[in-house]
Amino acid sequence: MVDLIADKPFQGLPLSIGRASVEGMDPGPVTAIQPFPGATLPMPFPQAGQVLAQGGGRLVWAGRETAFLMGEAAPDLAGLAGVTDQTDGWAWARLSGPDMAAVLARLCPLDLRALPVGTSARTMLTHLPAIVIRTAPETLEIGVFRSMAGTLEHELSAAMRAVAARASLR
Repeated sequence: MVDLIADKPFQGLPLSIGRASVEGMDPGPVTAIQPFPGATLPMPFPQAGQVLAQGGGRLVWAGRETAFLMGEAAPDLAGLAGVTDQTDGWAWARLSGPDMAAVLARLCPLDLRALPVGTSARTMLTHLPAIVIRTAPETLEIGVFRSMAGTLEHELSAAMRAVAARASLR
């Protein structure tokens, strides 16, 4: 049998340019949960934009009637919800620093300065569908499909260079 070697999704990270830094991150297990109509789950389900603590992990709103359970294994929800392992399908990066919002303003149609800490949003980063989670005033976690990790890395580094170059002209 062939032994495959799994690469990390972000080959050029961590990276710091100007007043922004980006690093790859491992959120632990990521499981999509989609409740069946009329089902009552044994845990709270996040409303649009919510991030809820769940045991040792968190439930992140990830789209219409969808949440990602991140950081812990999913409970048995047989008959209550569709449950799919998303761990290997997504790549996650953490963008931080005083220029985090300026960097993302070049890539994203949402004004992420207005995204409160402890909330999430689905958006586009250039042409990449993404989930963003505000974890601190100057920190966002960004999730994209793993096949698009290299593109996210490229777009973030280009935007970071542009913001740093503009700041150097002041």
